[in-house]
Amino acid sequence: MHKIKEIKEIIKERFNLLSLSEAGVVTEIEETGTTFAENALIKARAVVSLTGKPALADDSGLEVYALNYAPGIFSARYGGSYGDDNANIARVLGELKGLGDRRARFRAVVALCYPNGRYILSEGNVEGIIMHGSKGSNGFGYDPIFYCNELGKSFAEATDTEKNSCSHRARALRDLVAKL
Repeated sequence: MHKIKEIKEIIKERFNLLSLSEAGVVTEIEETGTTFAENALIKARAVVSLTGKPALADDSGLEVYALNYAPGIFSARYGGSYGDDNANIARVLGELKGLGDRRARFRAVVALCYPNGRYILSEGNVEGIIMHGSKGSNGFGYDPIFYCNELGKSFAEATDTEKNSCSHRARALRDLVAKL
């Protein structure tokens, strides 16, 4: 739900997007890919097959350098159950305990698929570090522990406008719009 809000806010002036629920589609799409790009394509292609219309999908997550780029594609379920932000954050902080390298990035890949099989992929990244604890109350997911180098604060301390100025998802979407 948070991703849909962000995506709509970032490209609102260019396109009229519908979420699956707004389009009347109720389905769970299993992410079986091994990369962000594969998962974004799996999701977009599934929606195209269900609707017969072009579909945009995103797969994104946190990559912590000292953890061999984990949680990566498992970001939403890293703590055990899907979407448990507190458990996900606790696991990352626990695994980083005692490690000096706290560099990380958020990474997003967006896929736009058409009914004729054509597709466009775009990627965006934003660099930062993992803080020792949570700070801020905005955003979602790992935002409270991700200190964005460009903003000089955690994503959870940033306004939506600030975050959307440099986020991984915003960069991927802007790249996609440029490709169109």
